[in-house]
Amino acid sequence: MPEMPEGKVTQGIAIATVVAFLVLWLGGWLDTASVLGGFIPARVSQLVQVPGAVPIWLTPLSATLVHAGALHIGLNLVMFLFVGRFVEGVIGGGPSLVLYLVGAYAAALGQYAAGPGSAVPMVGASGAISATFGAYAVFFSRSRARAIGPISPFVVRVVWLAAGWIFVQTLIGLASVGGVQVAIAAHIGGFIAGLALARPLLLWRYRGA
Repeated sequence: MPEMPEGKVTQGIAIATVVAFLVLWLGGWLDTASVLGGFIPARVSQLVQVPGAVPIWLTPLSATLVHAGALHIGLNLVMFLFVGRFVEGVIGGGPSLVLYLVGAYAAALGQYAAGPGSAVPMVGASGAISATFGAYAVFFSRSRARAIGPISPFVVRVVWLAAGWIFVQTLIGLASVGGVQVAIAAHIGGFIAGLALARPLLLWRYRGA
């Protein structure tokens, strides 16, 4: 197994996320933070700014710092620290940060598209992390694809990766029980953003080489 890259930006994002969670958890503000800092599609549709809440346009980012509990943030960050370090080793720290931030907005867009009238707050970093997963799939997937007519092998492989991720997320959604709501659309939106940005961000890193 290859040596784990250091991933300073990945670690920094993880640390900031943990600190935010601990402050909210220890202060007993998790529920309040979900309402004031979570991404709520209905507010975007109605352009309603709640007094004391994070500005609507920033909620895709603030939502990544709010988690429902220790298990929620733990699962997210364990996956992110592993996958994110390898992606950062390929594209570098700056592009990795861009990938994460764009992934957060792509996740919010996916969640909005799935239910623009929903008043349920979307919280957690999994949508942004899904973008990192998308880039990881592009860089480290061993699957190969053949061209289909004028469609290049790379595009065919990206489409297959997207289809596979959507299928898995759909199964997760169907298997959710006990009233737990998983932001499936957010995961899909983030992952597709990661697929789309992987190569451009790689080229950005080596643009001066």
